[in-house]
Amino acid sequence: MSNSRETNPDDAKLIEAGFDPALAPAAALAKLRALRGNAGIADGAIARALGRIADAGASAMLIEMEARATGEIRREVRRALYKLKQHGIDAPAATAPRVASTVHDNAAERSEKTAMLSPIDSEGARIVWIVKPRVQGGVIRLWALISEREGLVGAQNTALSRRELKSEREELERRAQVKLVDADWRVADFIACEAWRNTPESRRGQVGNFLMLRSELIASAPPTELLHPVYAELAAELGAEAAGEPSVELLKEPELLEWRIPDAILKPYVEEIARAGESVIVLNPLHKQERVNAVIDRATAELLTGDNGRAVRRRLEDIAYYMARVGRRAQAGWAAAAAARLRDGIDVTKVPFFQGFIRTQLGTVAAAEQEKAEQEPRLIMTPAEAMRAREAQAARTRRR
Repeated sequence: MSNSRETNPDDAKLIEAGFDPALAPAAALAKLRALRGNAGIADGAIARALGRIADAGASAMLIEMEARATGEIRREVRRALYKLKQHGIDAPAATAPRVASTVHDNAAERSEKTAMLSPIDSEGARIVWIVKPRVQGGVIRLWALISEREGLVGAQNTALSRRELKSEREELERRAQVKLVDADWRVADFIACEAWRNTPESRRGQVGNFLMLRSELIASAPPTELLHPVYAELAAELGAEAAGEPSVELLKEPELLEWRIPDAILKPYVEEIARAGESVIVLNPLHKQERVNAVIDRATAELLTGDNGRAVRRRLEDIAYYMARVGRRAQAGWAAAAAARLRDGIDVTKVPFFQGFIRTQLGTVAAAEQEKAEQEPRLIMTPAEAMRAREAQAARTRRR
């Protein structure tokens, strides 16, 4: 039987897709996670490959697969877990219940865990805490440092007394001058899992075994989708206002003022706008402005759709969620309304808020480029400038 498994065509397809069984455990796990769900890649082949990786992360990924598996796939997962157990790697005890757990179990899990979130800083970084009571007293806290650009930067579990947890929260708020807000643990869990999925494969081995850490607190499979609760929360309180037009006043809030889309993404549009403004072919200022507006419209459409648009929507949702919890309800409603426009596929070029947002982003990069150019020494001088420079140099020499 073992021979037939080795020649299984599904296993061959996995290798053809780029999986190398000789990879180091962290790299092998990252590759299998990236391949899972791809067309032509069978979950059974993923499970068999995981059963040959002597690493706790393989066990955690198999548990994640088992939660949604049925029939032969589940049997493959169980066989792989058994193989790992023979090598001394046990399945996480907290993940033994499957998805088919009772409503009572789910309600208990919902009620016992809590979470805390920091605001998102200008670089898109934030801290997530998920907290679960321990049977022996105190709590276990999953701490995650998340970057919008780099994914999961770090994660660790710590056992604390409730007094220690309170003290650490106060110290973090004092040191960082930010407020941690209480949050639904499922929102925090999605944020952390989303960051893990967005972590480059080359860095996953450096941030700890997140899935194993998570399994100590949460039995269910890592979520891949979230119906963000902020929409329902704000709709119940603000009514039509939360579903209305996002106000351009939101652009004056610190969360928007400090938000920076990476320069590398913006620079091509900034350069195109500069060329349009300097064009000697189009002499009419109105025509030049039309060309500039056309670039801005295209930038707005391209930067707020697809993967970029999803990232912006997610950040707006979480900004709204945080704002609501620190009492800035009107601003939270505007942020949620903007996120809803992206969620619903509204033409963003017709929404003043998004036009203003992209213009601000482009303007910030353009201003930085101009300042940099002004600070660079000029290589070509006029005769008068050269004479003044020589006189200044001579005066400095005499003073010495």
